[in-house]
Amino acid sequence: MDEVGLLEGLLKIYSPTHGEADAVQYLVAQMKALGYEATIDETGNAIGVIGEGPAEIVLLGHIDTVPGFIEVTREGDVLRGRGAVDAKGPLACFTAAEALAGQITGRRVTVIGAVGEEGDSRGAKYILDKYHPAMLIIGEPSGWEKVTLGYKGSAWFEFTAKRALAHTAAQSESACAAAVSFWNRLTTRVTALNADRPKMFDQLLPTLREMKSNSDGFVESAWLKFGLRLPPGLSVEAVAGEVATVAAPDEVVLLEGVPAYRAGKNTPLVRSFLSAIRAEGGEPGFTVKSGTSDMNLVAPVWNCPALAYGPGDSSLDHTPEEHILISEYQRAVRVLAQVLADSRLIQNRPQEVGDDANTL
Repeated sequence: MDEVGLLEGLLKIYSPTHGEADAVQYLVAQMKALGYEATIDETGNAIGVIGEGPAEIVLLGHIDTVPGFIEVTREGDVLRGRGAVDAKGPLACFTAAEALAGQITGRRVTVIGAVGEEGDSRGAKYILDKYHPAMLIIGEPSGWEKVTLGYKGSAWFEFTAKRALAHTAAQSESACAAAVSFWNRLTTRVTALNADRPKMFDQLLPTLREMKSNSDGFVESAWLKFGLRLPPGLSVEAVAGEVATVAAPDEVVLLEGVPAYRAGKNTPLVRSFLSAIRAEGGEPGFTVKSGTSDMNLVAPVWNCPALAYGPGDSSLDHTPEEHILISEYQRAVRVLAQVLADSRLIQNRPQEVGDDANTL
């Protein structure tokens, strides 16, 4: 099996969100060649299944990328291309690892190349009620020696201020000034909330993404689009209420939101990964991420042992320099193959989530 060729071929097919169809067809064809029963579901996800049995392990990656094609090149140990890290590298790792691991009696593995993760997560939302796995692995870059146990939540808002037009000499507050004032009040409030939270994963983090203003000759309007990264224990509803209070009397609308999620450490799945990483010569570790992933959506619903794993340096996500080290990718394939071949994972179909809270 040419696991590097599998990834390189996937990278060559540009697949930004809402443009994944060609990449999905390619992946399904590759899955079939590797022995999967593979198909495309109704929302466009690539689905590949190997094995039979009552216990199912779902490997959920995403096949879409952010916009911006990067020419695919291979120079020594470096493979460049959009999605090499986020997250075609982990998805190809999933596909290659299960084919390498082979079948184990009593369990099946389902590899999913989901669409839309960089947008509205339509692929993950579609499968929420269609799978009930014993274990879940999310395909996101963690580096081959680490597993990711948690992702922050997010909430996105639109703020609108409207003011009657007045001569600048009147010193009346303009809509633009009102928008700036709101943003300053919000960031001041966030700073106060974060005062006793030294770790970034535990902080509320604001980000201003878009702004514009206009006028019809009588009323001027100013508009902001902004997001907040949510720490564990802070619900979308609570944040929305706080934002509305800061915005008053102007209008703010919650566009979408998902809470943070953190999985437990004390599960058979985590233990199997730690053992496999050590067997490959690595020093295993844990990480949590300040972004969000499809884990935030599916893990609370499926309520099974979960983590995220995949090769690649996540600091390269969405950047023009996105690339992956071939040696790291191959190591991750071997680690994951060892995990999937671990027959202890399916004993008693464990549903334990460890001594950490699995939902936040």
